[in-house]
Amino acid sequence: MDKGDEGYGDWEELVGAALLGTDRRGGGGPTGSPEALLDSAAVHAVRRRAGLRPAEAGPRPEPAPRDPRPAPPQAARRRLAQLLAGRSSAAGGGGRRGAAPDLTELLPQWLAAARRHGYRSPASLLPALLDAARARTDLRPHALALAGVRGLWLARLNPDWRFALRGGASGAGELPDVTDRAGVERLWQEGLFAERVALLGAVRAHEAAAAPRLLMTTWSTERAEDRLMFLDSLRMGLSDEDEPFLEAALGDRSRNVRATAAELLSALPRSALAGRMAERALACVGPEGVTPPVECDGGMLRDGVVKRPPAGRGERAWWLGQLVEAAPLSCWRERFRGLGPAEIVALPIAEGEGWTEELHAAWCRAAVRQRDAEWSRALLGPASAPPAAGPGTASLAERAKLLSILPDGERAEWVAEFVRAHGLSEAFQLLGVCVVPWAGALGRAVVDALDIAREAGSYPWSFSGVMGLAERCLDPAEAGRLEALTAAAEDPQDAVPGAAAYWAEAFQRLVATLRLREAMLMELAPPA
Repeated sequence: MDKGDEGYGDWEELVGAALLGTDRRGGGGPTGSPEALLDSAAVHAVRRRAGLRPAEAGPRPEPAPRDPRPAPPQAARRRLAQLLAGRSSAAGGGGRRGAAPDLTELLPQWLAAARRHGYRSPASLLPALLDAARARTDLRPHALALAGVRGLWLARLNPDWRFALRGGASGAGELPDVTDRAGVERLWQEGLFAERVALLGAVRAHEAAAAPRLLMTTWSTERAEDRLMFLDSLRMGLSDEDEPFLEAALGDRSRNVRATAAELLSALPRSALAGRMAERALACVGPEGVTPPVECDGGMLRDGVVKRPPAGRGERAWWLGQLVEAAPLSCWRERFRGLGPAEIVALPIAEGEGWTEELHAAWCRAAVRQRDAEWSRALLGPASAPPAAGPGTASLAERAKLLSILPDGERAEWVAEFVRAHGLSEAFQLLGVCVVPWAGALGRAVVDALDIAREAGSYPWSFSGVMGLAERCLDPAEAGRLEALTAAAEDPQDAVPGAAAYWAEAFQRLVATLRLREAMLMELAPPA
């Protein structure tokens, strides 16, 4: 027996000595010392492992399915490995960023561009890609699409990646042909949730009316959270043919499902629910003023009106907003004797009664829900006007939603004019809804506004959010114009100490990031 093992006879005695303390167990001397305990533990550990009989091997997993999509070009694969490694190394980072590009913010753009090209993920990078998607939910749609059937196969073997099995269409395996009725029915009955979501989307894209019919076959047995997600998938291709199914869903036992069904029905101007809401809203609002409802009756409750208001909101104002939001916007022209949206919004309706703000906010929500560009323009007003003086809402979040309804070019022009008139301090949310890359007038307006802020000696850290957004969204072609702003200069008089150096560093990082984004896109281009 080894000298270090003399004082302890078996593993249980070792554990007891470790728990109680060697002085209480061994009585002093070499055999009762902590060193002797550790020596004995090492010997016993080796004995236990050496004497362990191998367990019966489990079944080997089925081979990974073949993914027929092409892998990215070699340079793009190296870039993905760099971006994934940069994500890991940046996880514990902090402090000043320096002039180097932020690789963690470029990963989403690489994934989106690779998906547009129809590539699959390199097999060797699948584990790192799934780890990245696990850590960042915003990466999951593109990451799981690139991972494809092999990513789904791998996720079944690791509990850490089980999110991919409920990852929606992007995490699904190979789907049957939507015209194969037996194959569709079999997968719908037996498939994983991700596969079923993908199947429902494929059926919806092929024949919109077939999706509700497929849902009806299992609707009563689905879990509430699954019913909600399936119902939400009907937003794509929503039409009057969906009304019977959605009308029936108004009686669902889940409040969230009922609310979503009511929201979808209100987006169908010819639906019975939209007609009922229009009748109620027209009884409350007109040229003569606003008279909010005095009660929330059973019919309103069934049509999705929530009875209890949030804290700080009055009941009648809360009910009024929900009615106006769900009423078709087309009903107001006749109610206001032929006036158009801009003229209606400009009317001083019930200004003295305090209902104007509630009414305009509800019209904003209706314009977004019904995707009505004419009403959105009317409620936005001119971009040069002060935000607080806007005809619809002073809320930048609401304005951003209204902007999302306008065509891409018109949206960019409106935001460019807003930036030229008001600068960047209030433009962050508005810039976030503009199509990437920011080109033309919008790109020039952002660069000019950043230059103006630099020359004015403004507090540079207050623009860090916009600068980060510019790194991700500005057209790489703007890098040439920005080169002149990268040189360090002396702080202007009355400027924040160190502001000039910070601005130079921020512009150096912006230029480097734009150059890197340009290189990424070139690397992803398919070989000639």
